[in-house]
Order: sequence, then C-alpha cells, then structure tokens
Amino acid sequence: MSITPAAGVGATDLSAPAPRVRHQARDVLVLMVFSATVSASLACCLVLLTSLGRQG
Repeated sequence: MSITPAAGVGATDLSAPAPRVRHQARDVLVLMVFSATVSASLACCLVLLTSLGRQG
C-alpha cells in the first residue's frame, strides 16, 4: 500500500462545475432502468431454459 495521496485530494477544481441534482437523478434513473431490464431478461431466459428442459 502506498502512502502517496491520490491525485486531487484536498484540491478544489473550480473549472468544472459540480453536477446538478437533476443530472444525478437522471443518472440514477437510467441505472435503475438498465438494472431492471437486465434482471428481467435474465429471469425470462431462466424460465425459458427450464421450460425447454422439462419438455425434452
């Protein structure tokens, strides 16, 4: 483990504005929709595979 501090620790960068709350909320919503889509897709695939396995 290094004792060298990470870049930007303690320094404030005023050139880049902080993200607005609505931008963060949009990012959270996009992540939630993506996660729900992936979860539902995997669940459908598992149901399809198990139903095909029972038929064979």
